Amino acid sequence: MKFSIAKTKMYAALQDVNHAISSTSPAALRGILIEASEDNELVLTASDNDVTIRRTLKGKDDEELQLNVEEPGSVVIDAHYIMDIVHKIDADTVKVEILDGALTSFKGNQAQFRINGTKADEYPDIDLSEPQQSFSVNELKLSALIEATAFAASDQETRPALTGIHMVLKEGKLIAVATDSYRLARKEEAIDSDLDIAVTVPAKSMNEVRSILLSEDKDIRIALDTRKAQFITDDTVFQTRLLEGAFPETDRLIPTSFISTLTISRSSLINVLDRSMFIKNENMTINHLHCTEDDIIFSNRSQEIGEFEQSLMEEGAVFKGEPLDISFNGGYVMAAARALKGNTIEIRFAGEMKPFILINPEDDSMLQLTLPVRSYD
Repeated sequence: MKFSIAKTKMYAALQDVNHAISSTSPAALRGILIEASEDNELVLTASDNDVTIRRTLKGKDDEELQLNVEEPGSVVIDAHYIMDIVHKIDADTVKVEILDGALTSFKGNQAQFRINGTKADEYPDIDLSEPQQSFSVNELKLSALIEATAFAASDQETRPALTGIHMVLKEGKLIAVATDSYRLARKEEAIDSDLDIAVTVPAKSMNEVRSILLSEDKDIRIALDTRKAQFITDDTVFQTRLLEGAFPETDRLIPTSFISTLTISRSSLINVLDRSMFIKNENMTINHLHCTEDDIIFSNRSQEIGEFEQSLMEEGAVFKGEPLDISFNGGYVMAAARALKGNTIEIRFAGEMKPFILINPEDDSMLQLTLPVRSYD
């Protein structure tokens, strides 16, 4: 194998595929598989068994790539080493050549590294065959869907299904739901597909997809079967395993009738929550609302630290309905408010110890739900 390539282009591609390698990856998967072909293409592959990322760099399609494959071949180089080498090489172009077996040279101007790699045939065989069912969705819409829901997924492995985003495609709508059993985030997007699919994708994987692939106003293709999902662009395949186990029926958790409503500007709600965030009880910020149509008192109290109180009427908030006393995790409501877009948030209450929802009244595609907590006296 012998090729040369623009340093910045190769490093950017290495950064992307490196997202598939973790500190817990088995030794056989701590390297990046590099394959140079006679078609003047360079394919980079990395995996940790759960996630696999394959990036194809095509010299004929990208003049800035400056890819020139003189001799086809393949090798596996430890991800940490190759990232450091390409980043620090003293040239705009990197020259890569297998010298002997898997001993690989990386050359710049004056600097040259000779690194012991691994033969490509020792790299684990990864099934990247494309599932039969697929649909397309706009990248920016998918990015917004992930941003609005992924934060609400659980980070506890005791209930694996809750660490993912449940994706339901039916009747031309893609619906995403995430919950950790204390809060819930839901968003839907209309798409052109008649498929009927329900899968749970790890939230971590979805955040990686958003970071690596979703930045342009164009479509990305998603292919699914019962075990894996692939996110496919012109030059990248991002494959992730699906989570097993039943995802809870969240529709029944969302209240449909309400006793009162609080309307407040989104920025004001975020600001007042932020002011009180340092006052914690057992490392949790518990906020309290005492609401009537005459006044709305937001407060927070800790025996060890002190207390905070503010009238939300001063922030232009409006409360309508039955009087209400309710306490909640301020961090959860802060995350929900940040996920909602628009200038105004409407908080709808079903009762003092019942879940309440936060919505943008101008956008019915998104909903945030939070459970109340037991109030202090």
